[in-house]
Amino acid sequence: MLSPTPLSLFCAVLLCFPLAVIITITSPTTTVPGGTGDDSIPNLVPPSVSHQRFSSKPLNLPLHDEDSLLRVASRVNSKLPPGSLKKIAFLYLTMSPLPFAPLWEVYLNQTPKNLFNVYLHADPSYPYHPPFSGVFAHRVIPSKPALRFTPTLASAARRLLAHALLHDRSNYMFVLLSANCIPIHSFNFTYETLTRSKKSFIEILKNEVGSFDRWAARGQDAMLPVVKLEDFRIGSQFWSLTRKHARLVVGDEMVWARFNQPCVVWDTCYPEENYFPTLLHMRDPRGVVPVTLTHVDWNGSFDGHPRMYVESEITRQLISRLRNDKPRYGDDGTKGSDSPITQGRHFPFLFARKFSPESVLPLLKIASDFIFKD
Repeated sequence: MLSPTPLSLFCAVLLCFPLAVIITITSPTTTVPGGTGDDSIPNLVPPSVSHQRFSSKPLNLPLHDEDSLLRVASRVNSKLPPGSLKKIAFLYLTMSPLPFAPLWEVYLNQTPKNLFNVYLHADPSYPYHPPFSGVFAHRVIPSKPALRFTPTLASAARRLLAHALLHDRSNYMFVLLSANCIPIHSFNFTYETLTRSKKSFIEILKNEVGSFDRWAARGQDAMLPVVKLEDFRIGSQFWSLTRKHARLVVGDEMVWARFNQPCVVWDTCYPEENYFPTLLHMRDPRGVVPVTLTHVDWNGSFDGHPRMYVESEITRQLISRLRNDKPRYGDDGTKGSDSPITQGRHFPFLFARKFSPESVLPLLKIASDFIFKD
C-alpha cells in the first residue's frame, strides 16, 4: 500500500474542514446547572432530580437568553389540543417560603391532576430550607431576584407565563398569586368560573390619583411616544389571563421596553401594577373583564402594603365576607354598552390576600368543611 504524501494529506484536511465546521455549529449546547458564569442561577431543587422539574421536557434555552425564551413562548399554538381538558396554570411569585403551602395542598390534592399545573418563581438569593415539597416539588422555574420599585417583579411574571406556555399546551387560564394569597372557594368553583370565561380578569383603572407620578417615574418623557399619559392604567398586581393574553404579554417588546427602565423616582415606581393593565388596555381592551378576582383590603394600608389579616381574625364569617364583597370594576374600553356592570353580572372573588403566616393553622381547621365546600 502506498504511503500518503504530504500533499495528499493536506488536500484531505482541506476537504474535511467544511464538514467539521458544520458539525460544530449545529451541535446543541449543554448548559450545566450551577455553573460559575455571571448569569448562572442556583438550582433550587436537588441536582439528582432536577430533570423532574416538569412532567414533559422543557425547552432547552439558557436562562440568560430571556429574549429567546419569551419570543419562542409567544409563538406557541394559541388553541388547546383537540379534545383536551382546559387547565389552570397557577403561577406563584414569591421572594420567601410559602407559608400557606399546607392550605394549597388540601386545595389541590382533592383535584384531578389533569386540570391544573403549578409553576413557582422563587428568588434564588433566598435560602429555602426545607425545599419546596408536595404539589410545589420540582415546580420551580429558572428564576431571578425580584425587588419592589423595579421592573423585576413584572419580569418575573412574564417569565412564569413563558414557562407555562411552553410546558403545557392545555394551559387555558394563567393565574398569578403571591406567597400570601389563599383560595376562598373550592377548586371546582374556581375552575368553572375561570374556564367558562373567554376573557381575562385584570383590574384596569383610569385616571387614578397619582397616575401622572407613576407615568413619569422614569422621567418626564421616558414613556413617550409609545405610552401616552391618556393610555396609562393602574391595576392590581394579581390577575388571571387567557392563553391569548399570556402570548400577548410574552411577545410584547415595544410597551415593555418603556416599563423596563429604572425609575428616577422610586416611591412612585410600581411596574407590576401598571405594565399589564396598560398593555391590555392598549392592545385588547374588549378582551378583558376589568376586575381582579383576588380580594385585598387597602383600609389601614402601610408603606404600599394592604391590610394583613392575623391569626385571631380567621373565622368562617371573615371568609364569607371576603366572598360576598363586590369587586371594583374598572375601564374595559366598551363605552358601557356591553360592560359586565351594565349587564348586571358580577364575578366573585376567588382568592384573597394578605394573611399572616401564623393564620395558616386556623385556616386549615375550616378548610375542608367550609372554605372548600361551596
